[in-house]
Parts: sequence; C-alpha cells; structure tokens
Amino acid sequence: MLLTRPLRWSASVMQLPMARFSTTLRQCSTKRNEETADGKPEDGGGKQGSLIVRTNLFESAAKKDKQTYIEMVKIFEKRSVHRRNHVEFIYAALRHMEEFGVNKDIAVYKALIDVMPKGKFIPTNIFQAEFMHYPRQQQCIIDLLEQMEDNGVMPDYEMEAMLVNVFGKKGHPVRKYWRMMYWMPKFKNLSPWLLPNPVPDDALELARLAVERMCSIDPRSKIQVFDTQEVESAIDHTWVVSGQSGEQSELLAAHDRQEPVYIEGPFVIWLRNRSINYYVLKSAPKPLPPIEETDDPDDVSNLHNPYVGLDLRFRKRPGSGSAVSTRRRSVHEQEDGIIYAICCTGSSTKDSLLSWIRLLEKESGNGALSSLAVLFKFTSPTSEVMVSGAETSTVQQ
Repeated sequence: MLLTRPLRWSASVMQLPMARFSTTLRQCSTKRNEETADGKPEDGGGKQGSLIVRTNLFESAAKKDKQTYIEMVKIFEKRSVHRRNHVEFIYAALRHMEEFGVNKDIAVYKALIDVMPKGKFIPTNIFQAEFMHYPRQQQCIIDLLEQMEDNGVMPDYEMEAMLVNVFGKKGHPVRKYWRMMYWMPKFKNLSPWLLPNPVPDDALELARLAVERMCSIDPRSKIQVFDTQEVESAIDHTWVVSGQSGEQSELLAAHDRQEPVYIEGPFVIWLRNRSINYYVLKSAPKPLPPIEETDDPDDVSNLHNPYVGLDLRFRKRPGSGSAVSTRRRSVHEQEDGIIYAICCTGSSTKDSLLSWIRLLEKESGNGALSSLAVLFKFTSPTSEVMVSGAETSTVQQ
C-alpha cells in the first residue's frame, strides 16, 4: 500500500497536459519582477537594474544639500516594501555624505539606520549573538558608526533604541555604540585648547585661533593684528597676526648684534580639519648655559615661589657664590634657537614677512630689530635668501 499510492499519484501527474505546466511556469517567472509601492515595476527589469538606479540617485542629484539627501533616502524606502539591497544603498549613501555636506549631521545617520528592516536580524540564541548573526548587515552598521566616530559625531540614546530594534541588545553594532558612548565623551572636552565646531572659514579668524593656541605656553603673550598698508614700502597689502610676549622682547633686546636672526617657515598647524601656515622669528642654534643646582632638593625650610621673579632681572638667585650662571631657562629658549615671535600672514610672501618685521619694530617696541640682520630661511626648496639690514634689503643667491 505504501508503494502503490505514490506510483498512482505520479502516473496521474504524468497524464496531465504539458500546457498546464507551461502556464504555471510563466506565472512564477512574472512574479520575480519587483514592484514599487505604487504597484509599478521598477526600471532596469531586474535586481541588478534596480540596484543601479538606487545607488545612482546621489550621483544624479542636481542640488546637493541635506534636504536632497534625506529625500533620496525616503525615495529608497518607498521603492520596495521589502527594502531589498539596503546594505548596498547604505554603503553608497555613506560614500556621498561629504559631497552633500552631511557627514557631521547625526539626523542623517539616524535616517540611514532607519532603512534597515526591524526585528529581522535579532539573534535568538547565544551562538547567533557571538558568531555575528547576519554578518553583512551588522558590518554595514558598524562601518556607519565608525564613520560617525571619524567625523566626531557623538551618538545619542535615540540611536541606541534604533539599533536595539534592528539587532537586539546583544548585536555587535549595539556593542560598538556602547564603546563609543564610553570613550567619545571623555575625549570631547579633553583638549585644553578649545576650538569652535565647526572652525570658521575666515582665514583671519583661523590665523588668530592658531596664534593664540601656540602662544598659550606663555600667559603674558600678546596677540596683535597688523595691516601691512601701514608700512610705506610694502608691496603686498594684507594682514599679519603676530604673537609675542614681554619676555620674548627682553630676549630679543639681549641678542648679540653681530649675529643675525632668522624667519623660518612655513610650518603647518591643524585646527580640526583645517590647516594654516605660520612663521617663527628665532635665533641660530647655540648651546644653552649650564644650570647649577645649589639648593638641597630635600630642604623645605625655604620654599621657592614659582610665581615670583618671572622677568629676566629677577632670575639671578641671591646668595650664590658660584661663577656659573644659575638663571632659570625660559620656555622660549630651545635647543634649536631662541624663539622671539610668531606670526601668520594672509599671503605668506616674503614682502608680507618683511612688513611684519617693520611693524614689530615700530608698533611692539622691538627697537633691537633696527640693528639686526634678518635672514629668510624657508623650509620649502628655494634658491633665494632675503637679507634685511637696518635700512636696505638685499637678496643672496
């Protein structure tokens, strides 16, 4: 009985006409074409064609801003109820975020996470949770979170709820989110040099922030903004942001008149994602005087107050009978030379730097510059070195 029934059923099936099978196969083949929310078939005629249309939405956009970017995401959500190819769409959207200027907007990252289907990728046991259930989808969202971390975008608690709805509490993207919430608040306000976010686009304001950041080593530093039009012989009319302290002026006044001073640069300083060039007025490298420690470091009967005697005239310690200089070394005296001033110019040309020297002599009270030779020592490959004397300037090859 067990063998005759399947044989009878198969024989009855063999007696059916072949037209019925062809009609059924044609109906199954027509259902494979995806339909949009409006009930119309997508362009491209298949999965590959629909994928090309979805990923090329960002490239064909005429206006690239946040509103257009959000509309592209909404178009993808309405094209298919099942939201197929969502991983490819998210990767394509991440590549074009910088073009649309939304790479630092947390609302856009939330919109991309909301594209993922809800409740489908939640692991049901410990093996699925540890062995990364649905690895492509989880790795896609991990890459999205890493891009947020690279751009300094801190997630919030709403994003945690969205990730839990998609991958569950034991999903790897949720673990990545928890690590970001632990470390990013610690590093957000860790830098002592606070900068606006985003940094200004104006070059003058950017130069002012850079000079203030570098001159913060000396609290008495003074930041000045010069206009090269005040110099009669100036050819390049631009601005100069200069930073110098009173201690640096004293060091410049004590500089040997027989030795020249140098303007070195350009050096690069980064302020978040922007950079600016700066120049340094300094002396030639020379050995620093040795410092003799005459006090007993374990003696607490006469403690030294570090906030008294910051000027050069107070540095000699009374009561020391040694002939070796025991003055305190300044923070501006480095092994590669003594730093006298620092500046940023709007054009970074030799003429603007020469005007900076004239303005330092005239406006900041650095009269010693009138009797010193100033050499331009550029780090970029050049064959010219400009020498500025008291009244004339020559160029040496």
